[in-house]
Amino acid sequence: MTESTTETTSTIAANTAPSDLVDHNLTPERPESGIRYELKPATRPDGSVAEGLYNAWIYLNNPNQYNSYTTEMVKELILAFRRASNARDVNAVVFTAVGDKAFCTGGNTKEYAEYYAGNPQEYRQYMRLFNDMVTSILTCDKPVICRVNGMRIGGGQEIGMACDFTVTQDLALFGQAGPKHGSAAIGGATDFLPVMIGCEQAMVSGTLCEPFSAHKAYRLGICSEIVPALKVDGKFIPNPMVITDQTMDEFGRFVHGEFKQGEARNEAKALLKQGEVSLDKLDEVVEQLCAKLLLTFPECMTKSLEELRKPKLDSWNRNKENSRAWLALNMMNEARTGFRAFNEGTRESGREIDFVALRQALAKGAPWSPDLIESLMPGAGK
Repeated sequence: MTESTTETTSTIAANTAPSDLVDHNLTPERPESGIRYELKPATRPDGSVAEGLYNAWIYLNNPNQYNSYTTEMVKELILAFRRASNARDVNAVVFTAVGDKAFCTGGNTKEYAEYYAGNPQEYRQYMRLFNDMVTSILTCDKPVICRVNGMRIGGGQEIGMACDFTVTQDLALFGQAGPKHGSAAIGGATDFLPVMIGCEQAMVSGTLCEPFSAHKAYRLGICSEIVPALKVDGKFIPNPMVITDQTMDEFGRFVHGEFKQGEARNEAKALLKQGEVSLDKLDEVVEQLCAKLLLTFPECMTKSLEELRKPKLDSWNRNKENSRAWLALNMMNEARTGFRAFNEGTRESGREIDFVALRQALAKGAPWSPDLIESLMPGAGK
C-alpha cells in the first residue's frame, strides 16, 4: 500500500467515525493500586507499529505476596477486563503480573485467614466478586493471553485457564492447592481441567495438589507456547530442573517435563544460581501472538472466541453459584483451619495442618472446635 493510499484510508476512517462516542464502561476510570493497566502499541508481524491500535496489558501488582489477589484487586480486575473488552482500539489483552517469581498464587491468604475465616457471610460476598472476575475473562470481547511470568498456582491457575492462550516461561510452576490448604479447586479448575487435559490428569492435579513444571503443562495442553527464561553466560538455556527430552524411565513412561532427582537435581540448582532470569523471549513471543491476532477480522474473531470458549463457559456457568455457596460454608471449618495454618506457618514449621491428627479426631466424632483447630496448627504437637 502506498503512502498516499494509507493517508486516504485514514482520512475516510476519521470522517466516517461519530464525533461523540458512547462510553459503555460501568464506571469512570479510576486509579489502580493492586493492578496496572497499560496500553502498548500494537505491531504487525514485521514489527511495524499499527498506528492508533493497542494491546491492553493487565498486570497483577502484588509481588511481595506472589501476586495473590486481594478483594480490591479482584474488583479492579473486573473493571480492567471490562475496559479492555469495550475499548475500540484494543486488539488483544495480555494478562500477566509484575516480576519473574509468580504470575499468581491465588487469593490472598493473609486476607482469607485474618478476615474471611469463620465469616461465611462475608466470604460469600467475596466469591460473588471472584465469580465475576472469572466471567469477565471468559466473556471478554478481545482474545486474552495469559503471559505466565512465574508460578501459576491455585486460584492463579484458575484465572489463567480462563484465558484463551497461555504463553509461559519455562521456570514457572503450575498446579492446584485446594485439599492441601482447606479448599476445593471449584473456582474454575474443576470446570476447566477436565475439558483441557482430560479427567485422569485433572484428578491428579485437583486432588494431589503437586506442582508441575511448565514443560509438563505444555505437554498436557494448557500452554500454547513455552520459552526459556534462564540465561547462563549470556545464552538462554532450558530449565535445568526438568527433563526436557522425551525419554523413557524404568517403567516405560515418557518423563518429558518431570523434575530431576538426586545428584542431577543438585547440579541443576547450582546452574540456576549461576544464571539470571530474563523475560525478553517471553515478551517477544507474546508480541508475535498479538501481531497474528491483529491480522484478522475483529467481529469474526470475537464470534470465534465465543464459540471456542463454550466448553469452559458452559461448565463454569453450571457450577459457579453452587460452588460459591459451598466455599462460603467451608470457611467455618476446613478452610478456616487451612488458611490460618498457611498464614501462620513458617518454612521451618511448615504451612500445612497435621492431616493425620485431623482424620483421627474426626474418626472419633470430634466436633470442629477452637481447641481442635488449635491442635492442628503447624508445630502445635511439638
